[in-house]
Amino acid sequence: MTNKEHSVDQEEQRAQEEGTQQGPDLQAQLEEKEQEAQELRNRLLRLRADFENYRKQVERNTEEVARRVSDQEVLDLLSVYDSMEAAFRAYKRLEDAQAFVEGMERIFAQLAEILERKGCRSFSAQGEKFNPTCHEVLIATESPEERDTILEEFERGWYRGDRVLRTAKVKASLGPEQQMGGETNGGNEGTNNRD
Repeated sequence: MTNKEHSVDQEEQRAQEEGTQQGPDLQAQLEEKEQEAQELRNRLLRLRADFENYRKQVERNTEEVARRVSDQEVLDLLSVYDSMEAAFRAYKRLEDAQAFVEGMERIFAQLAEILERKGCRSFSAQGEKFNPTCHEVLIATESPEERDTILEEFERGWYRGDRVLRTAKVKASLGPEQQMGGETNGGNEGTNNRD
């Protein structure tokens, strides 16, 4: 055997010995990493389950709060209902129109107090300029008033806090009829909605 061949054989033998020495270390490291990965998977599964339980609890709590708020709304309206029922019974029994009207006025005041307590307030639209966030035009017609002026209010609008709860249903002005070259130009807008 030549020196060169002998040297190659020794290197191969050394490499095999080092490989067998590193083999158990690599195997141990691999097992350790697999164990860490499994622990992370288990932790992730627990976190997912905890989050799902939390989400369901929040959903149940939200539903409970909504139910309680709704119950309170109904309780507030039940007092108005009871007052109206008593007023109608009294009217049927006594046929006293004046007492009935007074009862209805008290009920109206009671309902107004409930709405105010809930942060609601009505707003008047008549004479105001049309604002699409507050007004809904049901009829548009020519009038001596300036264009987009609210002429009549069919249904009052309401705010709750600073936001529009319900828009006012209104009749708005298209402005006066315009004379153009001897022809009347009433505007084509709202011609199907005239009074």
